[in-house]
Amino acid sequence: MNIPFLDNWRKRHDAERSPLVSAFDRDPEGVAELLAECELLRARAQVAGVSLDDTPRSLAALDQIPPRWRDDPEELPWIGNDAGLYLGTVLVRTVPGAGWQLRPDGQPVVRLASGREIDVVAAGLDWAATGAPELSQIYAESAEF
Repeated sequence: MNIPFLDNWRKRHDAERSPLVSAFDRDPEGVAELLAECELLRARAQVAGVSLDDTPRSLAALDQIPPRWRDDPEELPWIGNDAGLYLGTVLVRTVPGAGWQLRPDGQPVVRLASGREIDVVAAGLDWAATGAPELSQIYAESAEF
């Protein structure tokens, strides 16, 4: 059945959908591994002597790293993004029922078993810029649900 306005609507909405969402639909585990890389954050943590082993304990250790990235306006958003993705990785790997979800624009969020969504990237950016709330605090509040 040919319905022109419906075809136009589909094309417009498919164009608004991020390619990452399509990749997630095909291979959610592969995308989860990609989100867990957090290369810049892992490098900065290693220099500070912090091991990022995907545990809540490592989030508390990250909270203690001197925030030298705040002096570099180009690095700050990258660290924040990585911190949010790392927080999400720890949640997904340690909180029963937690899993990655991608919004249509490709923004990754963590959905808890309760249905609550945690915008981990926004939380990571706040943490990188101000230090608050701490990553370990966000984890503790999210793990309670």
